[in-house]
Amino acid sequence: MGQIITQVDAFTNRPFAGNPAAVCVLSTRQNKRWMQNVAQEMNLSETAFLVRQDDGFNLRWFTPTVEVPLCGHATLASAHVLWSEGHLSPDEVARFYTKSGVLVAKLQGEWIELDFPVNHSRVIIAPPELKVALGVPYRFTLQNSLAYLVQLESEDLVRQMQPNFQLLKTLPLGKVIVTSLTNPGSDYDFVSRFFAPEVGINEDPVTGSAHCCLAAFWRDHLNKNELLAYQASRRGGVVKVRYDGGDRVFLGGQAVTVMRGELITG
Repeated sequence: MGQIITQVDAFTNRPFAGNPAAVCVLSTRQNKRWMQNVAQEMNLSETAFLVRQDDGFNLRWFTPTVEVPLCGHATLASAHVLWSEGHLSPDEVARFYTKSGVLVAKLQGEWIELDFPVNHSRVIIAPPELKVALGVPYRFTLQNSLAYLVQLESEDLVRQMQPNFQLLKTLPLGKVIVTSLTNPGSDYDFVSRFFAPEVGINEDPVTGSAHCCLAAFWRDHLNKNELLAYQASRRGGVVKVRYDGGDRVFLGGQAVTVMRGELITG
C-alpha cells in the first residue's frame, strides 16, 4: 500500500476556500529529498509530514521549493487529519515537535486552537524598493523574523493592491505582510495579506505564522487581547487571535478535508 495524502482547506469552514495543505502521516521517517519531491509534486503552498514519536508527532513543512521553520495552516490541517482520521481521539491534545519548538493544538468544538510562539516586530527604515514593489502608500514599516510588516491606510488598499513580485523577491527579506484596520461595520478587527515570492509563493491564501506577528502588533494598537482577523486573499480565510502579552499566541481556525489520495511511487 502506498502513502496516503490528505488535502485539507485550512482556516475555513467550507471547501475551496482558506489555504490548502497536503498532509502525510508517515509510518516511517523519510529523507528530506523525498519530502521535497512530494511537496513539489503536490504544488501547494505547504505539504506537512508527520511521524509519531513518544507523546506526539514530529512535524516538518515544505513549500514546493524549500523547507520552512514554521507554518500555521499546515499545522492546523495536520491536527484536523489526526482527529478526523482516528490517529487521535477528540479529547486528546495534538503535540508537534518541530524546528520552532513544541507546538500544541486542541480541538474546541468546530474550531482548532494552535499554541504558537509570538513574533514581535520592530520599526525599521525600509529599503526604497519596498515602496516601489508594493505600489501603494503606507504609514510605516516594521520587521520581524518572518517578514516586513507594513500598515496600510485602509482595508480597500489591502484588498486592491497588486505587488511587483519580481521586485519583492530581490529585497533583503523577500516576504511582506500588509495589514490595516477593517472598514466600519465589519465583523473583523483587521485584514491582511501575505506575499512570499522568496520561497516560491507569490501570495499565500491564509498564513498562521503571519498572525503570530499580527497578534502583537494589533493588540498594542487596539488594546484588545482577542481579535478576529480576515486574510483577504482570493480564497480568503478567518483566524481567531488571542494574545495576552506573553511569549505565546493562540490562533483559532477551522478546516475541511477536500481530497484523499495514494502516492504509489517514490
